[in-house]
Amino acid sequence: MSDRDDSVETIQRELTAFARRSRAAAARMHPELSLVSFALLAHLEDQRGCRATDLADRFLLNKSTVSRQVADLERLGLVERRPDPHDQRARILHLTARGAAALTQVSGHRRAAFRERLADWDEADLARFAAYLLRYNTSWPSADGSSRV
Repeated sequence: MSDRDDSVETIQRELTAFARRSRAAAARMHPELSLVSFALLAHLEDQRGCRATDLADRFLLNKSTVSRQVADLERLGLVERRPDPHDQRARILHLTARGAAALTQVSGHRRAAFRERLADWDEADLARFAAYLLRYNTSWPSADGSSRV
């Protein structure tokens, strides 16, 4: 195996470990919510609401998967559906006050955990790591085939 292959294997293994730790950390912070739920809540906050189909497109998820996730979030009182002002038949998902509070709490815990874990990294290493992550994540294709984060 070449050095490049070894590096790709290491990256794959370490990103998988990172994803597992992230899921476990999310479960500890809010046992009723999955990591996917937090991602959906964060997107709803960033967009100030959107349709469920937009969530499916954004995260490359099946519409039935998003439907189940949204139903769970509604049951927990974290999101609500409001009429779309441009199409009365459609509904826009929005965070409730409880959803915004849960997201703020978890985001604060996550930021603190990252700061702690990266505390001994120098500025140059942090900048390189951030640039590499941006480059890696912008290379992912969206549902329509274009690249986006």
